[in-house]
Amino acid sequence: MAGIDFRQVRAQVSMSDVVAELGYRPRYRLGQPLRGPCPLHGSASPTSRSFAVHLGKGVYHCFRCGASGNQLDLYAALTRQTLYGAARELCRRLGQAVPWRNLQPQDTRENKPMSDP
Repeated sequence: MAGIDFRQVRAQVSMSDVVAELGYRPRYRLGQPLRGPCPLHGSASPTSRSFAVHLGKGVYHCFRCGASGNQLDLYAALTRQTLYGAARELCRRLGQAVPWRNLQPQDTRENKPMSDP
């Protein structure tokens, strides 16, 4: 069974890529951190600085609604998708191959010989 290597997706897709893809326009920029209204809870004030995105660390946090995570979490939350769907869509939109990995089934009872009681 195949699954997405989310660690690899986070390594190949930067927070800058996600912010640009989402069209987020911060109000303030202080080097790596961006500050502005939260797109998750819909800050009403255009001068709000409750939402912080750190481009170098690849994390975000809203000091008002408490939402936080990495670039993949942000994309999934704003597009209302699962992490799986968000990873596939991001890779497709950015022209990158989806990094697949093979998962080993946890339960391999059907492959084991039956023991006598």
